[in-house]
Amino acid sequence: MSTSNNSEQVIAPGPIIVEGKLHDNERLKTESNFLRGTIAKDLQDQTTGGMTGDNFQLIRFHGMYQQDDRDIRAERAKQKLEPLHTLMLRARLPGGIITPKQWLGVDKWATEHTMFGSVRLTTRQTFQYHGILKPNIKTVHKALNSIGIDSIGTASDMNRNVLCTANPYQSEVHQEAYEWAKKISEHFMPRTRGYAEVWLDADKVESTVKQEEPILGSTYLPRKFKTTVVIPPLNDIDVHGNDLNFVAIQENGKLIGFNVLVGGGLAMTHGDKATYPRKADDFGYIPVDQTLVFAEAVLTTQRDWGNRVDRKNAKTKYTLDRVGIDVFKAEVEKRAGSKFAESRPYEFTERGDRIGWSEGIDGKHYLALFIENGRVKDFPNKPLKTGMAELAKIHQGDFRITANQNLIVAGVPTEQKAAIEAIAIKYGLMDATVTKQRKDSMACVALPTCPLAMAEAERYLPGLIDDVETILDKNGLKDESIILRVTGCPNGCGRAMLAEMGLVGKGPGKYNMHLGGNLAGTRIPKLYKENLGEQDILNEIDNLSARWAAERNKGEGFGDFTIRLGIVKEVVISVRDFHDE
Repeated sequence: MSTSNNSEQVIAPGPIIVEGKLHDNERLKTESNFLRGTIAKDLQDQTTGGMTGDNFQLIRFHGMYQQDDRDIRAERAKQKLEPLHTLMLRARLPGGIITPKQWLGVDKWATEHTMFGSVRLTTRQTFQYHGILKPNIKTVHKALNSIGIDSIGTASDMNRNVLCTANPYQSEVHQEAYEWAKKISEHFMPRTRGYAEVWLDADKVESTVKQEEPILGSTYLPRKFKTTVVIPPLNDIDVHGNDLNFVAIQENGKLIGFNVLVGGGLAMTHGDKATYPRKADDFGYIPVDQTLVFAEAVLTTQRDWGNRVDRKNAKTKYTLDRVGIDVFKAEVEKRAGSKFAESRPYEFTERGDRIGWSEGIDGKHYLALFIENGRVKDFPNKPLKTGMAELAKIHQGDFRITANQNLIVAGVPTEQKAAIEAIAIKYGLMDATVTKQRKDSMACVALPTCPLAMAEAERYLPGLIDDVETILDKNGLKDESIILRVTGCPNGCGRAMLAEMGLVGKGPGKYNMHLGGNLAGTRIPKLYKENLGEQDILNEIDNLSARWAAERNKGEGFGDFTIRLGIVKEVVISVRDFHDE
C-alpha cells in the first residue's frame, strides 16, 4: 500500500507497466528516425499549406503546432479551399530570460514572417509566434538560431520549457535558481540532430552511425513533461501544475538545496472521470549538487512506467496514482543512488507578478510590465510592440518573461530608470489604470487559432473583467479581486485548475465554472456548475460576490470563502474528490 506524504490517501499499487495495444503515437515515434520523419520533403510540397501524414504530429517535437484561422474556416470551405493552415512556433527559453538584442530579432521576424505580426508571451514563460505560413517556417528557425534561440522540445512528448521564478528582489538566489533551470533544460534536451538537419540545413548523420537518446529514450516520453524551479514565498509559476518541481531552500541568503515536488498536472477531459487535475506531492529534500541526478531519476521513471496505451492517462500524475506514491518515490531513490531527506519548511504566500518597480538586493531596479493576455502588438492608442522595441534599444540588462504572461525589464541602473519609465509610459506598457482584478486574471489563446479550443478565452477575458469589476464595485468589493482564469478547453494552458474561479470552455459561449482554489496556488478548484452561458456566469459572480462581501471573515480570499461556506467541497485528493458529486 502507498501513502501520500501530505494526506491520508491510500492506493493499492497497480501494474508498473500498462499492458495493451500501444497508442499510435508510439508507432509514429518509433518510425520517425529520431524525429526527422519526412518533414524536409513535406516542406517542399506547396500543394497544401499544412503538413501531411505523421509530420502533422512530428513537428510538435520541434516546437510547432499546425493551426488555421477558424474564423474563416467555413467561408473557405464554401469556396472549396482548404483551411488557411499556418504554424505556431514556441521558443525554448529556460527561465524566460531574453536579451534586448534577441528581443529586437524576435520583434523583427514577427513583423516580417507572421500573418498577425504579434509576439505572444505564454504561461510557459516563453514567447510564441502565431500565423507562420509554410514557406516561411524554415526562415524563422534559421533567424532564431542566429540569435541563439531554438524551439526544440517545447511541445509533444518531451520536457517542456523549464520555468523559473522571475522574482527580482532576491537577485543572488534568482541567478543560482535560473542557472539550474538552464542546466535542467540542457540535460533533458533531445540528442537527435534531426532538428538541426531539417530546419538549419546541418549535415546529416551517416546512416551507419548509431543514434541514441540516453535520457529521453528512443521513443521519447509517454506524454509531455513540465519542470520548474521556484523560489518561495512567491509561487509565480504555479508549482502544482507541473510534473517535476524544485522548490529552492535557502540558508543565509544562499541556495543550499531543493524540496522536490512530483506529479502535478492540470489537464482533464470533459465527461471522463478517469482524468483530473492533480497537485504535486512533496517527495523530500535534496542538496543542490544532486539536482540533475534526481531530475533524471524522476523523468526516467516516468519514461519507463508511464502509460503508453492511453494518452489521456499518460502523464506523471496518473503514474503516481496507479503505482502508488511510495513505489514511485522508491524507484526514483534507487535510480538516483540516494534517498530524499525530510522536506525543509517553506511557505508560499503569494503568486502572480509584482507589477511596477522594485529594487533588488544588488541595488538595481526591476520593472514588471503588465501585458494583458501576453499579447505584444501595436493596439490602437497602445503600441506595445513598438514600445518594447524602443526599450530593447536602450536597456543594458535583460528581459524576463514571466509565467503569468508579463515581462520584467531587469537590472536597470538608477541612472537609467527615468528613461526606461518614460518609454514604458509613452507606449502604454505602464498604465496606472490597470486594476488588481485585471492583473489577477489570465486566459489561454483559444480561438481563432487553437484547434482544441471549444470556446473563447483571450478574446473573451478583457470584457469579462470589465463586467466582474462592475459587479465587485456594486457589492462593495472595489479593492478586492478574484484569481480568475479562462481556458478555451480543459487542457490546462491557462492554469484555470489552480484559480479561485476557473472557467473552462465547454462549447461556443459555454463554460464550466470551478471554484475553491486559493491565493497561494496550492489547492485545486472543484466543479461548481456546468454549461454556463456568459450572462449566467455574470449572474453567478454577482450572487457569489455579494455573499463574499456579507459573510466573509476578515481578509478571507474568495476561494477560501467558497470552501468554508460549503459552496463547493475542498479537493484534497483529486483522484477521490475532484469528480465526487
